[in-house]
Amino acid sequence: MGLLSQGQVCPTLSYPQNGSIEIPVNATITWPAVGGINGYLISLGTTPGGVDLLDGLPIGQDNFYTAPTGLPENTQIYVSISLVLFDAPPISCLSETFTTTDVTGIPQCTFLIAPDNNAANVTIVTDLTWAYSPTATGYKLSIGTVPGGNDVLNNLDVGNTLIYEPTEDLPQDAQIYIQIIPYNENGEISSCTEESFSTGGESLDCDPIVDNLSGEITYLRPEIDFPNQIQLCKTDLPFTADTDDVADGFRWFRINDDNSETLISANRNATILGPGRYRYEAYNTIPGSDGTVECSDFRLFFVALSEKAIIEVVDVVDNLNSKEITIDFTGIGNYEFALDNVEGPYQDSPIFKNVSVRPQIAYVRDKNGCGIAEKMVDRDLNLDDFPNFFTPNGDGINDFWQFVPPRRDFKINIETISIYNRYGNLIQQFKANSLGWDGNFNGVALPSSDYWFKAILSDGRIFKGHFALKR
Repeated sequence: MGLLSQGQVCPTLSYPQNGSIEIPVNATITWPAVGGINGYLISLGTTPGGVDLLDGLPIGQDNFYTAPTGLPENTQIYVSISLVLFDAPPISCLSETFTTTDVTGIPQCTFLIAPDNNAANVTIVTDLTWAYSPTATGYKLSIGTVPGGNDVLNNLDVGNTLIYEPTEDLPQDAQIYIQIIPYNENGEISSCTEESFSTGGESLDCDPIVDNLSGEITYLRPEIDFPNQIQLCKTDLPFTADTDDVADGFRWFRINDDNSETLISANRNATILGPGRYRYEAYNTIPGSDGTVECSDFRLFFVALSEKAIIEVVDVVDNLNSKEITIDFTGIGNYEFALDNVEGPYQDSPIFKNVSVRPQIAYVRDKNGCGIAEKMVDRDLNLDDFPNFFTPNGDGINDFWQFVPPRRDFKINIETISIYNRYGNLIQQFKANSLGWDGNFNGVALPSSDYWFKAILSDGRIFKGHFALKR
């Protein structure tokens, strides 16, 4: 993040990270929340600073965005986030970029969102709305009054949109059959299930009603106030999603992998059992002369999970006077990393360079508050691990000079340790797992003095130093 003069902090993308490649075209762009602002504007383009895909869309306080009809494939995407302030012009942050993947397969089927499949008494003046099929770049639409029919609309290519407004009213008191075929440059899917609904006998629609005398506007559709994404910890499941929206009725659907829907609740709340795509719908029933008309609105939302990370291993690369540490971890969360202090500072990269040669603890913190994992870092050998004196007087304390591992799981492998007097004469040679040197040479106790050691490691490195024999 970069600090701005007004005190806010420009966010950097959490996903996809700047410079990422092979990003799915239906990716959700996310960034850390920024405090003290009124919201965000997001722009997307295919050139630096470009807005050819999206030009300053206000998205409120949501710190994520999913393109409703996907992103272009195999394309470098430039993302620009602006911070909307309460009493000053928006702050434009530097753009970041990622590249989408090359789509090689045909898209999956979509499904009708409004009117619902099998809905009854649908107004004859109605728009058709369907769900985005990931990787689709367009849709072909057929409408008929018999199964497989196209007497109302014959395989019209409506382009890359998710809504169609018929140019004429639908037939009254009829069963309407809809088939939507997603396609992309690789072809189209031809086995999508046909959906249907029945129309009523009058042309009452769900458009707002304006009182000609007072000018008062009555809205027939409920006003939806529900987030586009719910972020949970795995330990939060099952989770109860609910709403305070004012409406006559509610429906909650889980969107399956094949883009079909499964009704999970027809109440004000729903039990969420796992991550994935969902649709929340609220509706009002409007009375008419021929029954009732259902006026609805909906919100597609995504449930994402995080969890506490598991640190598999902490790799250490030894340099001359420092080391490089890489934290290898598993988990489904969005993580940040720190050394030594559980309070941080944290960084987005699991790689630490120019780290001092001493014991450390590695921390991995989930950015969504789902826990902190920690693990002791394996450190390199240093001269402080060798005693600087010993007292071979038979009292059982410091009677032998030997390498002392700093902790039980220390992994350094020492092949041999050699002891020399001040003249460079070899006095003793032993393994690191032995008792060590007792201060004697050929059974004769050597005098108090300084002695030198040379430790040869299994990787060929050599450590040299000196210590004192005290009697």
